[in-house]
Amino acid sequence: MTDDDLILAVRAHVADQELPDPASTDDVRAVEQMVGHLMPRLLRRLYLEVANGGFGSWEAVSLTDTRDWFSDCADITEAYHDFADPEHPLPPGIVPLMDRGCAMWALIDFKTADGQMWDWDPNLCCTAHALAPVGQSLAEWITDWLHGTTPDGPYPQRETTGKNCTAR
Repeated sequence: MTDDDLILAVRAHVADQELPDPASTDDVRAVEQMVGHLMPRLLRRLYLEVANGGFGSWEAVSLTDTRDWFSDCADITEAYHDFADPEHPLPPGIVPLMDRGCAMWALIDFKTADGQMWDWDPNLCCTAHALAPVGQSLAEWITDWLHGTTPDGPYPQRETTGKNCTAR
């Protein structure tokens, strides 16, 4: 599917939901400035052409506080700052996108043009080993969601309790 096809499919998929209006270009730029990287093109288009949050398998966090909270955070800025752990910081450009509940998140890499997806699950061991690449782009992730499947692991790239982790 092309990005145009995905945008149309997402619009149709969420047509019966009451989502916020699309974000503004200024909202997108503010988030990009905060992160220090441009938003992946498809994600940018989803926010600008579909809705300011609420789309996707776990409902993407809004770029600004729309009063429609899709996580425990009002917006993506708050979610991003909540991950600012000096002991175990996220790699540069990795941004929390969808709250999966129970401290788990789907994240996206702004440094990749196709928006590579990441998983955060500190329940498996500890925050030092909570982050793992999913091995999917945002387009693949959205396509799976449109087809009724949700990438939910296992992620073989995750380093778990075996190596020097005493958290368990």
